[in-house]
Amino acid sequence: MESRAVLARYLRAAALPAVCILLIGYFVSHAISGPTGVIAWKGYKTERNQLQQQAAASAEAKAALDRKVRLLDPRRVDPDLADELVRRNLNVVKPDEVVVPLDTK
Repeated sequence: MESRAVLARYLRAAALPAVCILLIGYFVSHAISGPTGVIAWKGYKTERNQLQQQAAASAEAKAALDRKVRLLDPRRVDPDLADELVRRNLNVVKPDEVVVPLDTK
């Protein structure tokens, strides 16, 4: 009977540290593999790089459109751009001209 009492006393004394160790293990596992854990950071970094590249491409496209809008200002239209747009949209070509299509990149 005395050995059971000693065993029960050891189990009661070990219960709180065991629960604490389990809680610590739970939080550490989530810190490593959770949705905001260490493993997920690598994916977030690659996604961030992709989004930054998209933002840079969008900024370049916006700058190109801004330049074109400035050239099409009704007060001072750029004659070359106006001529290009009219010829492209109306398919107006003189008989002695040669049309050379260019990439729009």
